[in-house]
Amino acid sequence: MAAVSLEGVTKLYRARRGDILALQDFTLDIADAEFVVLVGPSGCGKSTTLRIIAGLEKPTAGTVRIGDCVVNTVAPKDRDVAMVFQNYALYPHMTVYKNMAFGLKMRKVPRAEIERKVMAAAGMLGIEHLLDRKPAALSGGERQRVAVGRAIVRNPRAFLFDEPLSNLDAKLRVQMRAELKRLHRQLHTTSVYVTHDQEEAMTLGDRIVVMKDGLIQQCDTPLTVYAQPANRFVAGFVGMPPMNFMDARIEADGGEVTAVVEGHRLPCTAPTAQRLAQHASQTVVVGARPESLLVQPADATRTRSGDETLLAEVQVVEPLGERQDVYLRTAAGTRLIARVPPTAHISPGDNVTVAFDPDRLHLFEADATGQRII
Repeated sequence: MAAVSLEGVTKLYRARRGDILALQDFTLDIADAEFVVLVGPSGCGKSTTLRIIAGLEKPTAGTVRIGDCVVNTVAPKDRDVAMVFQNYALYPHMTVYKNMAFGLKMRKVPRAEIERKVMAAAGMLGIEHLLDRKPAALSGGERQRVAVGRAIVRNPRAFLFDEPLSNLDAKLRVQMRAELKRLHRQLHTTSVYVTHDQEEAMTLGDRIVVMKDGLIQQCDTPLTVYAQPANRFVAGFVGMPPMNFMDARIEADGGEVTAVVEGHRLPCTAPTAQRLAQHASQTVVVGARPESLLVQPADATRTRSGDETLLAEVQVVEPLGERQDVYLRTAAGTRLIARVPPTAHISPGDNVTVAFDPDRLHLFEADATGQRII
């Protein structure tokens, strides 16, 4: 096992129609035995980062370390890392046993040792009964387990996972997520995992690295990234349904500071009001997660004053068992998503009021950076 470090890594792809900057001054330290997930939209540079660690791509600039060694010029086979690919990359003409044993055989590991390691990994993954089958006779989940088993038998210094669950159905993805988490606790091997699925990132990672355009937007624990997003991009990317955003103007009236959205004053806690005072008379962006919105029928007894609620019409209701996701359109045309209990009697076409939890509001700069204010 070993720590993995990238310092000032840049990757530039040369192309006829213009150079493509896949990574920009990328710096990240991954501790020994840590599970770090790189997440972001397609083209953000996460797979390029993984391939640079593996040695399948060379950085244009910067330093890559595995343990205490700089590996920029070290061949992939000598880096002692194991990569699990999206398409499994199993040899179709070999049995499961031979697929798992192949890497050890190429390293001239004694036959008895190969047998011991393959059987131990197969037992760990529950695939002992599949060892004599070929990949064509396996389901997608079984193939994925074989690909993980092939990595485990090598006992590498680090595991690299490149969207390994993207070809599985939803139920199997949930099962395999739990399996990978269990394996990591058991093996304590440094792991770097790439996905575009923010739910996967949140459930698997000790830390998650949110990327956009080759840059790290935020690197922290999943709960911190969710509760305190660094900017609007992170706030909108992490969380499903995504965070709601509304333009607001900060107004100071005597000693009272409020955020005004569509002519309605949102309630603010005292600490929030103090921070907002620095942005008086400015436009900011208010963010509110779906679960922090309180939706009530417009004719119901209001728990808040009319100045603190928005009027909206229900567009769509999605019943999801333990909750309902309600899609709204305010009188000014702003689209919102609220998460309400399954017992709430709300239907498309209903007029409702929307109130905001003042303790769970987020505020961001209105400029292109969208940096977090509160």
